[in-house]
Amino acid sequence: MSINPITKSTKMKKKIFLALGAVIIIFVGWTVYGLFIAEPASPLATVEGSYEDLTMTVEYSRPYKKGRVIFGEESEGALQPYGKYWRLGANAATKITFSKNVNFAGKPVEAGAYRMYAVPGANEWEVSLNSEAEVFFGVTEPDYDLDVVKVKVPVQSAPETEQFTITFDSDASGALMNFVWDKTKVTVPITIQ
Repeated sequence: MSINPITKSTKMKKKIFLALGAVIIIFVGWTVYGLFIAEPASPLATVEGSYEDLTMTVEYSRPYKKGRVIFGEESEGALQPYGKYWRLGANAATKITFSKNVNFAGKPVEAGAYRMYAVPGANEWEVSLNSEAEVFFGVTEPDYDLDVVKVKVPVQSAPETEQFTITFDSDASGALMNFVWDKTKVTVPITIQ
């Protein structure tokens, strides 16, 4: 008794489609769970600051230190090596919005939304605003031709902080945006134009 080759081929195709369907269902389920159900390793946060009639909003993801070397040389295994692009958080690109025209560390910036990133160094950071504001994954470097402003700000020592945090303060001259993580603090002064 021989098996019809068409029947054998049809059964094989059916098994392949069932296996492929199972893989797709598992992938979709895993993605939905990771994006909408599971507690993220670096939760999203929104922080608002104000100074006089200026409102500033930063949307970013807040990674934890978890015993890692955060800032330092690549050879030391630093999570964020000196001289390398950093999205100022994790996961999504960091977005900042200004309600009015401002001076960002002394350089003029128009009201609006911007992608914000940094290049950390041992003694100073270069913090940049980029017109690519609506970027979900910030792993890839921005289009540097779309940078609106780059400023250099000094690094300060800070008490050890487990989770990356962006805060706003103010002094007599204007608003202060602070980046604090590990034992590092960087402050960007912001004034109204």
